[in-house]
Formats: sequence, structure tokens, C-alpha cells
Amino acid sequence: MNKILAVIRREFIERVRTKSFLIGTFLVPVMMGTFAYLPQMLAKRETGARTIIVLNGSNGSAGDRVASALSGARIGAGVQAKPRFVVRRIEAAGRTEAVRDSIVSLIGLREGPLDAPDGLLVLTEEAVSSGKLAYLGSNVTSFRDMNALERTLEPVLREERLHRQGVDQSVVEAASVRLDLKATKVTQGKVTGQSAEDSFWLAYIINLMMYMTLLLYGIQVMTAVIEEKSNRIVEVLISSLTPFQLLLGKVIGVGAVGLVQLSIWGGAGFYVTTVLGRQSGPAEIAAEGTAPSFSLPQISMELVTVVLVFFVLGFFLYSALYAAIGAMCNSQQEAQQANTPVTMVIALGMISMFALINEPSGTLARVLSFIPFFAPIVVPVRFAIAPLPALEVALSVLSMIVGILLVIWLAARIYRVGILSYGKKPSLGELWRWIRTA
Repeated sequence: MNKILAVIRREFIERVRTKSFLIGTFLVPVMMGTFAYLPQMLAKRETGARTIIVLNGSNGSAGDRVASALSGARIGAGVQAKPRFVVRRIEAAGRTEAVRDSIVSLIGLREGPLDAPDGLLVLTEEAVSSGKLAYLGSNVTSFRDMNALERTLEPVLREERLHRQGVDQSVVEAASVRLDLKATKVTQGKVTGQSAEDSFWLAYIINLMMYMTLLLYGIQVMTAVIEEKSNRIVEVLISSLTPFQLLLGKVIGVGAVGLVQLSIWGGAGFYVTTVLGRQSGPAEIAAEGTAPSFSLPQISMELVTVVLVFFVLGFFLYSALYAAIGAMCNSQQEAQQANTPVTMVIALGMISMFALINEPSGTLARVLSFIPFFAPIVVPVRFAIAPLPALEVALSVLSMIVGILLVIWLAARIYRVGILSYGKKPSLGELWRWIRTA
């Protein structure tokens, strides 16, 4: 036992003391807090009004309606709200194209006779009837401006078309009520206040985090085995430890590093989204004229616990396979080819998220939760979407433990022979002989 602890301590300390571990561990929570609150600060910052020229080539009251609607658009709400657009109107009946070309040459200029317009809105009879307007501007990359234009102009043109058909104005106003569907997550019969967008991004982040950590730390185990094998250090270690003790020490040591890192990330996520969220209120970001607001997804301690438990189980499973691959190979180049099947299995677990989103409690999701190679990613993602029954989580853990025992038994037999084997990479037949005779 003391020998295994010595290997664990060596593997743990070697990795924890590196600059990459310290930077990665403590930079992620800082970035988490920054990206959580920076967007709402940027969304609230003041921006100047955009100067837009309305080139009116239409008949009737369409030009008046469009110019009035754009002039009435505001940034923010209340008495302190500022105009979003400065509107200049030019009549161009019968000569729309010629006037358009002359104005386009001035857009974006710092100086000019029209004081640098930001954009040109071309309003024609065809545009009114079809609803397809042309906007030429230097600010087309601004999603907020483009969304504001669309949401401002759409009801105006619809009202104009109805008015031309002789529909009463009161009927037009009643039919112009805008739909605003707000989807809110319900968990175990309780409204959580978490939107559909929040649930998706929380599941996506956990999915990506589990994929990256399992892959990263599994490859670290494989790399360590290859380095010791190529440097012949393993021959010295084997004189004092059995191959199984060396394998177990490496897996636990590197796994402890990953567990510490994930614990810090999970604790920071819980603090940022729960403690700070309660102190500062809901961190909602809503740009005027855009889609529904975004709020920080809530990270519960139950979710953090599930993520940590399945990381540990998944790491034991995959690190044993990566250690066996390292024992089979003599160089990093060989290992990169040999580990492709294992890496592909982890990638399949990550890709399965797109099926879980639609049916987190469906048959496919339940089946994948009991397959040891997919459960480390599938179960945390499902739990982030909708917490699972305790019995289902327990059965998934049990299936993983059985899978881990089988994989470690298989990997240990390959590791026992391969760690002292040099030369060409073994074939499938040779691997089977190693398993039978180890």
C-alpha cells in the first residue's frame, strides 16, 4: 500500500506544481465570472444614435409610417431613453436607383454633405407589398441594429398593407399584437425560473467539459507510461513494484489532479451562479429589439456532485485503457494512432448530447446511461437538463463500476506484459496472447 501511495503522490505533485495546471485551474473560474457579468455590462453601455436615410419611392403613407416608426425607436426605457435612429427622409419617386447610388458613396465617410450617414433604407412599392426591404449600411454587422430595424419595420409594413386593403384601423391594431413566448424549466414539479436557452447552454458546457477532461487526463496517463517505457525508468520501478501497483498508482494520482481541478471549477460555478446571483439579482441581458433575455444558468450542488462522481468513474475506465495503449506502444506517434478507437468512443458520448436534448428521458438516453463507455458524459448532461431519479443514477453508477472492473482487469493484463515489451507494436493476435498468458 505504501508503494502505491508513493506513486500516487509522485504523479499528483508532478502535475499540480506545473504552471499549466495552476493557470488552467484558477483562470477558468475568473473567466467564468467575467463572461457571466461582462455581457450585461456591455449591453448596458451607451451607444450613439445611427443616422439612417429613408429613400422613399413608394406611394401613399408608407414613407410617413416608416420614418415615424424609426424616429420613435428608443435605446432603453423611461424618460432617459435616447433615440436609436436619426432619420433623414428623401423622396425619390421614379428615380430611386440614381439617388440610391449617389447616397451609397457617402455611407461610412467621416465627412460629407449629409454628415456621414450610417445606412440607407430603400423603400419602394415592391418592398411594401412583398415585405423585402433593402438596407445598405456600414453597421450591418451589428445584430442589435439589424434586429431593431426588423422588429420596428415589420409591423409598420404589415399595417400599411392592411390599410391599403381597407381594413379598419382598430382591427389592424388588434391583429398586430406581437407574440412573446417565454419557456421556463420545471423540475420535479417546481418552476426553476431557468429558461430553455439557459438549460441548453448548461448542458452543452458540461458536455464539453466532461469530454475535454476525460480526454486530457486519459492521454496524460498514456503519455506518462510511454515516457517511462522509452526512458527505461519503468525497468527500475518494476523492481520495487508490481505492474498492477504501478498502473493503479498512476491512474489514481492523475485522477486526483483532475478531481481537484473539476472541484474548483464546480465550486466556482456554484458560487458565481448562486451566491453572487442572489446578491446582484438576476443577471439578465436583453438588448432592445432582440430575442428574449439570457440569465445565468443555476448550478446546484447536486449537479456538481453528479459531475464529480461520473468524472471519477469515467476517468478510471478510460485511463486504464489509455495506460494499456501506452504499454503497447514505444513512441508518441504509435500511440496517436492506437488511441483513435478510445478517443472516438468518448467523442460519440459527446455527440449523443444532441439526441438527449430532444428526449432527455427517452429510450436512447436511458440505454446510453447504462453503457459504461457513454455514461460518464450522458448522465451529467441529462442531469443538467432535468434531474434524474436517484435509483436511475445509482444503477448507472453500478453499471459503471462493473465496467471499470472488467476494463481494469483487461488493461492490467496488457499492461503487465506490454510495459517491458519493446520493438514493433503488437498485433491483435499478440494482444490476445498477452491477455491469456499474463
